[in-house]
Amino acid sequence: MSDDFLIRGVKDIEEIEKVPYRERVKEKNTIEMLEKGAALNPEAPAISFLLNGDTYESPIVIPYSQLIGRIRQTANMFHDLGIGAEDVVTYVLPNLPQTHYVLWGAEAAGIANPINPLLEAETIKDICASAKTKVLVALGEMPGTEIWQKIDAIRKEIPTLKYVVRVMGPSDEAENIIGYDEKIDTYPADRYTFERDAGPDETASLYHTGGTTGTPKLARRTHYNEVIMAYDLKIMGGLENGITMLCGLPLFHCNGTLVTGLAPFSFGGHVVMLSPMGYRDHSIMKNFYKIVEKYKAETFSAVPTVLSVLLDIPVGDADISSLKYAICGAAPLSVELFKRVEAHTGMKILEGYGLTEGAVASAINPKDGERKVGSVGIRMPYQTLKTAILDDNGEYVRDGKPGEIGAVAISGPNIFKGYVEETHNKGIWLPDGSFNTGDLGRIDEDGYLWLTGRKKELIIRGGHNIDPAAIEEPIYKMPNIKMVAAVGRPDPHAGEVPVVYVEIGDGENTTEEQIMNWAREHVGEKAAVPKEVIITRQIPLTPVGKIFKPALRWDATRRVYEKELQSLGLAAEDFKVEVGEDKIQGTRVIISVKPGPGQNIDALREKIAQLLARYTVYYEVKEMG
Repeated sequence: MSDDFLIRGVKDIEEIEKVPYRERVKEKNTIEMLEKGAALNPEAPAISFLLNGDTYESPIVIPYSQLIGRIRQTANMFHDLGIGAEDVVTYVLPNLPQTHYVLWGAEAAGIANPINPLLEAETIKDICASAKTKVLVALGEMPGTEIWQKIDAIRKEIPTLKYVVRVMGPSDEAENIIGYDEKIDTYPADRYTFERDAGPDETASLYHTGGTTGTPKLARRTHYNEVIMAYDLKIMGGLENGITMLCGLPLFHCNGTLVTGLAPFSFGGHVVMLSPMGYRDHSIMKNFYKIVEKYKAETFSAVPTVLSVLLDIPVGDADISSLKYAICGAAPLSVELFKRVEAHTGMKILEGYGLTEGAVASAINPKDGERKVGSVGIRMPYQTLKTAILDDNGEYVRDGKPGEIGAVAISGPNIFKGYVEETHNKGIWLPDGSFNTGDLGRIDEDGYLWLTGRKKELIIRGGHNIDPAAIEEPIYKMPNIKMVAAVGRPDPHAGEVPVVYVEIGDGENTTEEQIMNWAREHVGEKAAVPKEVIITRQIPLTPVGKIFKPALRWDATRRVYEKELQSLGLAAEDFKVEVGEDKIQGTRVIISVKPGPGQNIDALREKIAQLLARYTVYYEVKEMG
């Protein structure tokens, strides 16, 4: 049965769905899918690994025979270390070929649990405790990274931990530390040494998704969640055997592991891994277009931050005609940035939407059909996408009508089985079993989803989720603090960055600098340390006494837009910025300006458009009366 589909809109999705998903996607687990993909052409390149951007012409090439062999060896090693179907292997690794071996080897033997290496040691320990980690895999001591130092500091404090596996480092049997590179070749690469045929509903992975320090939030995903997602990505992306994709997103996040991992590996695609640091490696970004030319890359997955950087890099004489499109998600993309990047590169941008809880993606603009700029596209095959109207207590009232803003809800075979910690499962399911994402949006008559806000209040910095509580809770522990509220402030590169509003006790003289220093020392994740502390006389509250965060987000937006407009040389009395709720856009900024001598409003509008091109919050410019 051919899977060569032309996806132009929802009707084409419905045509695919005439065949039940279990008939169309028969692999029960991720290992079956990987084995099938590797068998298509064992000597074809699966991975080309770049040490950095300056050595892009000298990759480490790993053919499919080696990829699947290493996955088998790694699975055999984990089994030998006592990992069974319900045991967890946690890894703390940068983007390396070994990261794929560990991830898929862990899913073959037991359950994989990826962790962000940039998290602080205490946060890593908390996640391992919640996951009940039995084997912990980490990078050995390397210049420029503190991964091993963090793991060494906490490994004896994880009650369930039996072994630490050190990648690029020696064994220490007295400490139950296994040197991965020393031991891996002692296991067979041509077969599995254990019997396991993982069922589709068995747990494959636990992904950390924006939990607070001390109370991690781990999404439990099944094998079939990931298998059906790889299929959906293949269909919606028009991916085929031989395609070359660039991987620059981290392999602790499901975008990196599925969009540029399981999906291309399932059909023999070629993945170019852009160094251990991915897009955070300046040498990679500097040479990005040369890398595209060298490998004839057709597509890559990115967040708006990456596209913003690429816009500032000249294409020069690089031939990037192979580049068809980029898949962009995780955070809103401004319409202006969208248009400029397409003009700069000649490729299409397919903006999409998804969550860790939905395996990675639930909607995307169709590559063969209408791409509605500003929307996140249409639903993917075998998934249901709707909005729901909820009451003030968050209880379901009814489904939303076309164009009506409501809570975005998703369902389908890609949806996770709930969080490991039962406290996080309260109120996440609607009566029909749909997952309430916490996002707000509207679905138009053609089935395109338009996001308008977030009820769950996560701060999304460059595609990375930050729970406001991870900032607020440590600051509340500071003496003389009365009330704390962290929100996202618009940022031209990261989409948004965290800022924190603080109300201090009467008669206290605590300064913003003191609070910032406290936050730097006590917030458990560097990315979550606020960019600004704003001491306010009174934090706004709802009628029932809850902090009204929309007002703070509006204030943070007003402040940053006012600062940008000051660069135009306008006097304070010649412009005004007002921010508030909008029923269609979610948030609207009204900029009132008074043109100076010799200026007209149209010219001023163009200057403002250039100034605010990289911000995602909707705005209008009006002439002051």
